[in-house]
Amino acid sequence: MTPLARKFEEKYTYQDYITWDDDERWEIIEGEVYNMSPAPTVRHQKISGRIYGIFYEKRKKLKHCDAYMAPTDVVLDDYNVVQPDIFIVCDKNKITEKNIQGAPELVIEIISPSTELKDKREKFYLYEKFGVKEYIIVYPPEREYIERYVLKRGKYGSPEIYNWDETLKLKTFDIEIPLWEVFEKEKKK
Repeated sequence: MTPLARKFEEKYTYQDYITWDDDERWEIIEGEVYNMSPAPTVRHQKISGRIYGIFYEKRKKLKHCDAYMAPTDVVLDDYNVVQPDIFIVCDKNKITEKNIQGAPELVIEIISPSTELKDKREKFYLYEKFGVKEYIIVYPPEREYIERYVLKRGKYGSPEIYNWDETLKLKTFDIEIPLWEVFEKEKKK
């Protein structure tokens, strides 16, 4: 059985990327191409929607920043094009009609079995390299916790771990995320 997010052998660029079929989702990391098919699960999309909804409700706290969802291309450079599940961009000069040009301030990736290794390894180092200030990995459904990495002196340290029944206070923005709402669970009083 082959993994669902496949890695191919040639080096690719953004110029190659824009010629590919729009019916499939792709990412390029360090010139290597990753097929993002199949589409995310319903559970994955519900979690993504709930997190995005929290950002939308608290958009005034984002000040001059905007939240986005996949599939929106983030072009970090010619050899790195990704589609994070959720991300926030503050520099309006990075926002174009077609994509985002440069690193977001915050990125959230929701783990799928087919992308877990890539999100924890390739994207971790990619986001660190390009200066994403806060990188959050969400683990559904059986695990229901998150890992948060904060950039300090150009490196991510050890992750901070939050369980589904805790509140995540973002470092980059004055926003709190009640994780029980994200995972659709009832918190006991």
